[in-house]
Amino acid sequence: MLDEAEDIHPLFHGAPRTTEFRKLRKRLVQQVREAVETWGMIRPGDRWLVCLSGGKDSYTLLAVLTELKWRGLLPVDLLACNLDQGQPGFPATVLPEFLTRMGVPHRIEYQDTYSVVTSRIKPGGTMCSLCSRLRRGNLYRIAREEGCSTVVLGHHRDDILETFFMNLFHGGRLATMPPRLLNEEGDLFVARPLALVAEADCDRFARAMGYPIIPCDLCGSQEGLQRAQVKALLDEWERRTPGRRNVMFKALLNVRPSHLPDPSLFDFAGLTLAPRRGAVDENVPDLRSAD
Repeated sequence: MLDEAEDIHPLFHGAPRTTEFRKLRKRLVQQVREAVETWGMIRPGDRWLVCLSGGKDSYTLLAVLTELKWRGLLPVDLLACNLDQGQPGFPATVLPEFLTRMGVPHRIEYQDTYSVVTSRIKPGGTMCSLCSRLRRGNLYRIAREEGCSTVVLGHHRDDILETFFMNLFHGGRLATMPPRLLNEEGDLFVARPLALVAEADCDRFARAMGYPIIPCDLCGSQEGLQRAQVKALLDEWERRTPGRRNVMFKALLNVRPSHLPDPSLFDFAGLTLAPRRGAVDENVPDLRSAD
């Protein structure tokens, strides 16, 4: 790990020199590198649009990807992007000033999707779902305009688990956010390099670095009640049994179609019995009875 100020990217200037932080930083780099390799996210020479909300997760994503590129382990170009959606009170100057000061190539885009959302959602309703769809559409457009092949999002391990349980409890399906996917048009990849990273680690890292975190609830809309309930449930499980989240995530990497009742995943009707040991084949003479 490079620690001399002149040898590291400005995103890491002022990093704590404690053993605890060094271990955290090393773990994040290892986990992101493992995710990138495990799910085949890299095509050398590609350009990635790294989406920033200004929250702890996106700052962590940007810093770790930048470190991997700085060390020659991520052979792609990175373009940071923030979509200002016109939320009242959004501090529009925070991210552009931060990215400029850090020397990070970036694009800031303004699209007033907030007005669109509020015109369609009843007062007191949850805006998150529609807001997310509109944001994703604009990010795809920007990626195409910038010649990017991959839209990189800051969803972490806990987001993936929460989505799995939301689908299980409310959607009637076993599904979650995949670490890598192809969009519906087939012209862009979507990648989640933080797929193996715990939310708590993102929080510790971003706060230790003193990044200017922007809250995600500026619109005044509460996070979806279903997701909040699932998060509270997982928090309680983790409190009672530390490490439970990690075990559950490992289960998503160890799927056995033959042990699930979905006939589209496994040919249950095609199962056949093997001959029993010691059984006599009626078509073969039984020599034991011959004189």
